[in-house]
Amino acid sequence: MTEIHRPGALYQQVAAAIREAILSGEFAPDSLLPSEAQLMTRYQVSRPTVRNAIAALRAEGLIDVRHGKGSFVRSDGQPAVTLERRVTQVRGGGFTLPDGTEWDEVEAPSAYRSHTTKETGPLLHLGEEEALFCCDRLLADPATGTRAMHRTSIPFEVADAIPHLAESPDQQPVAIYGLLAGAGHKLTWSETVHARMPLPDERTALKLPDATPLLHLARITHGTDDHPLLLEELRVGADRAELAYRITADKQPARRART
Repeated sequence: MTEIHRPGALYQQVAAAIREAILSGEFAPDSLLPSEAQLMTRYQVSRPTVRNAIAALRAEGLIDVRHGKGSFVRSDGQPAVTLERRVTQVRGGGFTLPDGTEWDEVEAPSAYRSHTTKETGPLLHLGEEEALFCCDRLLADPATGTRAMHRTSIPFEVADAIPHLAESPDQQPVAIYGLLAGAGHKLTWSETVHARMPLPDERTALKLPDATPLLHLARITHGTDDHPLLLEELRVGADRAELAYRITADKQPARRART
């Protein structure tokens, strides 16, 4: 039995005491917290106080409430899956992604016509409301169950210039790379990553616990003259994945001799 003798609202005091128990290892990662009744006895407080304390810890991301099962201490932060963000060109001109990035499709791909927004337009060097072919995929890593949302966006002007692309915009990214390269483009890629809180539909689709941010990756495939040809967006829970990049040194341009 641990009575609370601290300044501040009572639920905040209880939350602080539970937080200390978590950080000290008394309540281990992924373990089930004591029940509300047990916490009431332990801290000599009412049920509403315990519930408010648990809600505060959920907001901090220390507690994950699983409906029908109880409150669990969040994991220790070790990622379930490592995503290697590189592309390899193989003999014959095709492309592959790193081993270990084969994902199962939870649902059939959804291809549709859309348009650029104030976020996606600049990435593709286009204004707003420019026509796009898009394809959405909901993926799951077969080894860990980690979910990801993947979207490809292809400008109409790009698809119309590439044989078989406008007719089948739902092709896998590596297949699209091959079509672009086959049309004479020397491809390069750039990628940005930012973290944000998920929208309700993203939280549901990715099965994210409370107070969990997601990682939003935006990869641009560039062609001739560095012109953007394809936008890929990948969204995955920040508690489930880490990103790995291979970095090479750029060659410094040769200086022109003065005449």
